[in-house]
Amino acid sequence: MAGSRRAAKPIRLTLADELGGVIDGAWWPHSALIAAELPDLVGALHKPLGEIIDMRINWSPSDGQLDLESIAAGVKLHRESDPYRRPRLMAVVGRNASAKLLVIPSMTSQALGAIVVRAAAGLPTWGGTGDSKLFETAQVVIGVAKAESVKWSESLAP
Repeated sequence: MAGSRRAAKPIRLTLADELGGVIDGAWWPHSALIAAELPDLVGALHKPLGEIIDMRINWSPSDGQLDLESIAAGVKLHRESDPYRRPRLMAVVGRNASAKLLVIPSMTSQALGAIVVRAAAGLPTWGGTGDSKLFETAQVVIGVAKAESVKWSESLAP
């Protein structure tokens, strides 16, 4: 067992089958201390992206906590420009490919988080039953995340 490392909790990560979209998937850390979970994220992304050579985020530590419901509520109140309501995005660049991930706040409910993590990767989310408000919130969050990704990508361009 020496030298083997296993995450205490499995990584919550989805990736689209084809990368290069506006949003390529989602990462849902288990805690607000995401730096502690980055090694597992890098390990999980090594196979699809190759050796990770760069990571960028669209937020500052001073932005404070965020929840997905506040993003959706902000859109409904026309407050998209509020930086505290912006979805958190991470661009991960590997030697072979890159991915833009929606970072789902750790405190997100299991029900909403499961929907958003799948929707971000373009996976099916609707089974015909469930809370339609959760599905609506997830779709609003994904829409805002895509718009934010486009704006953010433009600011990253050389």
